[in-house]
Amino acid sequence: MAYALVTGASRGIGQAIATELARRGYNLLLTARSEDALEKVAAQLRQQHGVQAHVLALDLAAPDVAARLAAWASSQAQDLAVLVNNAGYGLWGRFEELSLEEQQNMLQINMMVPVALTHALLPSLRRQPKAYVLNVASTAAYQAVPTLTLYAASKAFLLSFTRGLRYELRDSPVSVTCLSPGATTTDFANRAGMSASLQEVSNKVSMTPEQVAKAAVTALFAGEAELIPGALNKISATLTGFVPKAVTEKIAAGIYEKHLK
Repeated sequence: MAYALVTGASRGIGQAIATELARRGYNLLLTARSEDALEKVAAQLRQQHGVQAHVLALDLAAPDVAARLAAWASSQAQDLAVLVNNAGYGLWGRFEELSLEEQQNMLQINMMVPVALTHALLPSLRRQPKAYVLNVASTAAYQAVPTLTLYAASKAFLLSFTRGLRYELRDSPVSVTCLSPGATTTDFANRAGMSASLQEVSNKVSMTPEQVAKAAVTALFAGEAELIPGALNKISATLTGFVPKAVTEKIAAGIYEKHLK
């Protein structure tokens, strides 16, 4: 069976997508920062689904990481058919008060790593009878979100990149899909530095990673351009196209700013 490469595969949506791909018989190349967590996920997937699973622990903010990851993937699998650009995170707070270095690292992982990795692996993907790229954005891609300003901007970039690349590859064997989940029960809010009160609000409307992953992989193999899982998320993102931007920004600020310390 062909291989799938999943970034940010040690937990959350990345782990759930890797599990869903293994359930469908795909061998796996898994990467994230924690080698121990990756090895645990890989061992579980080998045992439960009888697939091959190889791991590479990398800090995706490091220089030239996409080239190193692409070289490793090519050495492990000649039949790479799926690329899942899942790794990413957010930083919560006012732009001027957050560390510039931290924000630049986030932009590197959220935007430049998917771009560089996709560019490096497209020749391999093109050699397959059918291949797929899944870019994981967010419902934040559909509007500006004060206090998550650069995170939302990075996901808007990823959504636009996906749609443009999808059109360029329309006559190729490679299908490109963008997944834009809303609140999900992962470590995102904690990693972003959100307050406990804001996390409590988010948890009330959260989907599970497994729900998101199942919908995502189904949409990917169906060749869909975009997927916003969850009816409430879909309605919310759709409404941003009709409501004036100043209004959606004020609503978002009202949710997030009041929880700042």
